[in-house]
Amino acid sequence: MDAEKLKKDWETNPRWKGILRPYNPEDVVSLRGSIQIDYTLAKLGAENLWKLLNTESFIRAMGALTGHQAVQMAEAGLKAIYVSGWQVAADNNVAKQTYPDQSLYPSNSVPELVRRINAALKREDEKQSITGKTGKDWLVPIMADAEAGFGGTLNAFELMKAMIEAGAGGVHFEDQLGSEKKCGHLGGKVLVPTSQFIRTLTAARLAADVLNVPTVLVARTDAEAATLLTTEIDDRDKPFILGKAYTGEEMTFSEAVSKLYADKWNNRGIRRGIQEGSWTPYRTPEGYYRVKAGMDQAIVRGLAYAPYADVVWCETAKPDLCEAALFAKGIQEKYPGKPLMYNCSPSFNWKQKLGDKEIAEFQEELGKMGYKFNFITLAGWHDLNNAMFELATAYDKEGMPAYVRLQEKEFENQKRGYKAVKHQEFVGTGYFDKVAQIISGGKSSTTAMEGSTEKEQF
Repeated sequence: MDAEKLKKDWETNPRWKGILRPYNPEDVVSLRGSIQIDYTLAKLGAENLWKLLNTESFIRAMGALTGHQAVQMAEAGLKAIYVSGWQVAADNNVAKQTYPDQSLYPSNSVPELVRRINAALKREDEKQSITGKTGKDWLVPIMADAEAGFGGTLNAFELMKAMIEAGAGGVHFEDQLGSEKKCGHLGGKVLVPTSQFIRTLTAARLAADVLNVPTVLVARTDAEAATLLTTEIDDRDKPFILGKAYTGEEMTFSEAVSKLYADKWNNRGIRRGIQEGSWTPYRTPEGYYRVKAGMDQAIVRGLAYAPYADVVWCETAKPDLCEAALFAKGIQEKYPGKPLMYNCSPSFNWKQKLGDKEIAEFQEELGKMGYKFNFITLAGWHDLNNAMFELATAYDKEGMPAYVRLQEKEFENQKRGYKAVKHQEFVGTGYFDKVAQIISGGKSSTTAMEGSTEKEQF
């Protein structure tokens, strides 16, 4: 696509309505090189995900930790898969380490899990195709976690490219400082200036444009809970910087003006008071500013990010529909119809915060507010660990009856579409028997399923 066609696409395609790019089509074309590679899985995923965001009341998704967890999710009917940086840090990164969610793992780890999940989904599609079962779309879109970008704008640019090459349909970035990045439900989070994160979003969008993929770009803000800021260079961040007034009270500059200095206001303004040391911004030993966390700060940042992203997400500390409504209203009053995203996090103690009826209706209520992608980040990790703990505990006490109960449960789940009880067939043995037969002209005597205990007993 040349620059003129690209310009027309940006101007006329409804997909790009309201999206701001601070660069021009010529810039994109100049970075593409002479050979344009098609990223089929990423493109299909992005197109399907965007369609779902605009046609469904909302999408439910869960975090997959393995390829076959993703296959089970697709088999069960989920229309999208989430790939969590937390889960990758904890148990599936290329360093083969166990890490907390602090961007300690190699930056290609999430793309590698996306690649693995797409491979598992594609194998399932191939298996079904040889049996003539072609009605189900196995390659459901993947939303992947790019954390804070693992560095500056160039790192974000390269990471977005890696996500697309792996086949992600959507990618989210967050406005934390990468070198101090924390899980949204941990303390010690440091925000970068609003303008700096906009550059991160711009880098990610540019990467998608260069690769010619309409990746769904998500802007996440951690400003609802983050209490630190790297620098006060951006005027949008200044109202939330905390300082110490001459009374010893902690407050923002505007609070100091209204509460303590209203009688001292003159045509020189309150700056005179600051110069006299009556309000001094807090600085941490690392040099960070302290800021007033909360929904006001989150909304200001969400509004700043909205023109550069397809979806906006505010990370929250508890499952609170009133809080969710406040953020949705703050964004959608200025950007009507802007899709939002909500983390129904395992970091929340759901029963402690909500009753059964509220829990059952929670996602439907979010959907009415415009939260179109509602997901459980760490579902795969918690399910894997709890299920194995239950089995191991029972097996330690009882021996084989504990495992047989699991197998009987698998047989029961076959009635609802579960296939993994036939584990040889599930991983593709029949598919490769077909390959062997084609190669041998139908005369292979070494196919694997024939004579297997699975064929005899299952």
